Amino acid sequence: MNRKIQNETIDHLFDAILTLENRDECYDFFSDLCTVNELISLSTRLEVAALLRKQQTYQEIVEQTGASTATISRVKNSMAFGFDGYELAFGRLEAQQEEKND
Repeated sequence: MNRKIQNETIDHLFDAILTLENRDECYDFFSDLCTVNELISLSTRLEVAALLRKQQTYQEIVEQTGASTATISRVKNSMAFGFDGYELAFGRLEAQQEEKND
């Protein structure tokens, strides 16, 4: 956990997110919370992380996502030196997909 950013306001945001029960509720909440560009930026970063996990090159990622090389570099650094949040989420998404396929 990144204690540098932890505070009551961010805790409240995360607690609110954890109450959401399905994709429709997420769309409603995040549409109210974020601008369209902010939401696109967040989803692009997640897609960049997924492509980096698949060993895609920067050029391939730029072509597929439209992300800048600076964004790709920031995501790559987060994955290498961050708190493994991307890996946690991807692992859980993969487990959910496996459960659906069984």
